[in-house]
Amino acid sequence: MKQSYSMPHWREANRRITGHAQEDHILDPYQRQQKLEDNTVCPQCGVVYHDGRWHWASRPAGGHEALCSACRRINDKFPAGIITLHGPFVGHQTEEIVSLSRHQEQAEKTEHPLNRIISIDNDDGTITITTTDIHLPRRIGEAVKRAFHGTLDEHFEEAGYFVRVNWSANPR
Repeated sequence: MKQSYSMPHWREANRRITGHAQEDHILDPYQRQQKLEDNTVCPQCGVVYHDGRWHWASRPAGGHEALCSACRRINDKFPAGIITLHGPFVGHQTEEIVSLSRHQEQAEKTEHPLNRIISIDNDDGTITITTTDIHLPRRIGEAVKRAFHGTLDEHFEEAGYFVRVNWSANPR
């Protein structure tokens, strides 16, 4: 008789999964627990739920309506990510930084309609951007770092679905 060589139980529990969002205990509280019906439309933004995911598509005839998780987050003002950009020249480069951030949002939103910017606030040389997901902040932070250099720090909340990204300009 062949022996079964399965992984010991204690090792299975300690296996790492790449990426914080894929870990079993970290779930988006705004993600629906029940599957929506096909051709469900978000009445606020117009995104369509089809084949198990949200898509940008034309509004189907006779489709059901339900708010998508991004619109629910926006309405509740409850971000999943915050990007803070600060440094001596941020005030002078505000327009370029906001444009770069919006461009990154558009690129992300084409494939992932629920990944959006909630707000952009500018206060005394600090730009704060809030988002509906945990991936867009990193993308924006990396783009700002490529364009303006500086230091980028990312902090994922261990027990929840939240990320904080801080970028600061290097002193000249």
